[in-house]
Amino acid sequence: MFISLVNSTSIYSTSLKTYTNFIKKSCYTTTYPSLCVKTLTPYASVVKTNSLKLCNTALNVAIQTTNNCSATVSKLTSQKGITRPEAHVIKDCIGELKDAVYELKQTVNAMKHLGDGDREFQWANAKTYASAAITDADTCIDGFTERKVSLVVRNKIKSCISGVEKHISNSLSLINHLY
Repeated sequence: MFISLVNSTSIYSTSLKTYTNFIKKSCYTTTYPSLCVKTLTPYASVVKTNSLKLCNTALNVAIQTTNNCSATVSKLTSQKGITRPEAHVIKDCIGELKDAVYELKQTVNAMKHLGDGDREFQWANAKTYASAAITDADTCIDGFTERKVSLVVRNKIKSCISGVEKHISNSLSLINHLY
């Protein structure tokens, strides 16, 4: 029984190392490889060596990051001293982040249909939706150039949007390298 336990532990360890190496190799093709490895390695036992599962996991991480950013931006509205132009920028940004989440969910949906009849069409849809999500995040930051926004508000929003864009960019990169 002891030998059996050692053997299964050894096999699990070898498999996990294989899965982790797969993620590292896949993340090497992304724009932000260190972030990719850091955020996707915890899912190695789920992803295994499946590129489609890796893409979907990256998309789910991007969705969660975008939702977290939206919550962070929403909290800014309750801060003392928020000006009317800042409140408008915050409101617009929240709308763009909601749009980004929608686009990312559409990406996940397109990925689910890659095995259907028209793989190229669904793959193109997935890339288009992910690109649109990046555009939504960019549009949030564009609001700063049109209105006067304090440095504190600007930096908080830019910081969280930067994380959103990096995660979406990595997801898109993994999707681009799927086939």
